[in-house]
Amino acid sequence: MRAFAIDRYKHPLREVDAPEPVVGDTDVLVRVAAAGLNQLDEKVRIGEFKAFLPYKMPLVLGHDVAGVVLQVGEKVTRFAPGDAVYSRARDGRIGTFAERVAIDETDVARAPRTITEIEAASLPLVALTAWQALVELGSVSTGQKVLIHAGAGGVGTIAIQLAKHLGAHVATTVSGKNAEFVRELGADVVIDYRTQDFAGELSGYDVVLDSLGGDNLSKSLRVLRPGGKAIGIAGPPTPAFAKTLGLNPLLRLVMGALSRKVRTQAASLGVTYEFLFMRSSGAQLREIAALVDEGVLRPVVGATFPFDQTAAALASLERGGIRGKAVIVGA
Repeated sequence: MRAFAIDRYKHPLREVDAPEPVVGDTDVLVRVAAAGLNQLDEKVRIGEFKAFLPYKMPLVLGHDVAGVVLQVGEKVTRFAPGDAVYSRARDGRIGTFAERVAIDETDVARAPRTITEIEAASLPLVALTAWQALVELGSVSTGQKVLIHAGAGGVGTIAIQLAKHLGAHVATTVSGKNAEFVRELGADVVIDYRTQDFAGELSGYDVVLDSLGGDNLSKSLRVLRPGGKAIGIAGPPTPAFAKTLGLNPLLRLVMGALSRKVRTQAASLGVTYEFLFMRSSGAQLREIAALVDEGVLRPVVGATFPFDQTAAALASLERGGIRGKAVIVGA
């Protein structure tokens, strides 16, 4: 089977002849029609998460997929061969940069009916991230104020639309050339990060979704109202996150040290900081698919690449400049 894999962390992605996926009792085997590209794929490649998310090598990369079910395990009840599906393969079982992939049925949902396979493949990771940040952690509701950084990116384009659907007043940061684009998605306030200081212009926000980390996260704490919450998807990880994963005490101490500065700053301002490392969920993807089919959410695909160019496509993410998501068209 054709696939793109790495032999070691930090080694280049390359095409390989991979073994056929093993289909377990609760798995569905999916023919990959399209696979979304994510910064997470690159972070896994360079070993950024190997302390708490180790993988055996060689490793086929790829987290997002849309395609057709070819086979189901004996205990699968929700899907049958021929179903059009989409998924974010769970951590520990990734591998969508391939012709076929086996995924646990609890991570799979029927794809939205009103969009293409390419558009469906662009959604799982970023839509689940937006959902878990705004619905689960943020509990965003009507009348609240939400700041979404990098609004023209993969997570940002979906998060703006979802926040508006939840009834929020939405601000976002983008380059000036993307200002009108994010307004069309639903942003009420647009900050050009190249010419404006969002921390000097915004205040009283209930939730901030930060995808940049560092100084941007630190400044974001200052725009929150007392009791507000900053949700970071670029880190630093927190002890609470380490506890959720059941990590050993040493790793909990390390993560506590990494996030101590931002947690201390948040406490001094009367706000909170939480780190989100999104998880797979077929149930949430079903809700997201319904919103897509209702016209509430629309995927944004800024670039597509043929399967042969998967390695170059992943490398291109570092250059940025793509609105929404980049997608690999299946082998």
